[in-house]
Amino acid sequence: MIEFRNVTKIYDNNVLALSNVNVKIDRGDFVFMVGPSGSGKSTFIKLLTKEVETTTGRILVNKKDITRLPHQKIPYYRRKVGVVFQDFKLIPSLNVYENVAFAMRVIEESHKDIRKKVPMVLSLVGLSKKYKAFPNELSGGEQQRVAIARAIVNNPSLLIADEPTGNLDPETALEIMEILNDINRSGTTIVMATHAKNIVDIMKKRVIAIEKGVIARDERRGRYHYED
Repeated sequence: MIEFRNVTKIYDNNVLALSNVNVKIDRGDFVFMVGPSGSGKSTFIKLLTKEVETTTGRILVNKKDITRLPHQKIPYYRRKVGVVFQDFKLIPSLNVYENVAFAMRVIEESHKDIRKKVPMVLSLVGLSKKYKAFPNELSGGEQQRVAIARAIVNNPSLLIADEPTGNLDPETALEIMEILNDINRSGTTIVMATHAKNIVDIMKKRVIAIEKGVIARDERRGRYHYED
């Protein structure tokens, strides 16, 4: 599904973010990317979303080398990847239904498919009754549910979550993780960057720890920190 081959990323200010990283993530995996601030995990995520480019090395997603994607094809690649952010990134002037439908309109889905699919994903995230509400009328947890619905409405094979519970209270964060777990069970590969130790330890998923730009640990049923 995802393969990093000898990937190094050096920013213009000569900061080494990733150094010769090699990692494979299988289809259907649920992977937590952990590490201290500045460790390189955000760069790992940004390379997958094509926000930044590698300095050297190759990244394969679904067997396609995304490091060689022509610039004009990047938007088409991104349409096949769902992304959930810490700060939700909802459009404030659109209601819940319209925010989710927007992701389908971008790829020119039919009105018929939009009317069928949007209610389905809103039901999945538990927001069927709030489809007319605007973002400022929702709690943080509800806004994140909308963001997740928008990210999965086009059936991406890969969902990238960058600190999706960072602005949420512990109880709401666990509710969001239950939704992500259900999405993963349906076959979607999930890569999630997080500082949430309690969530990582509870979920017992694969953990890839990055420290100073290198893979320090890769455990199939890992914890946030090494066991003492």
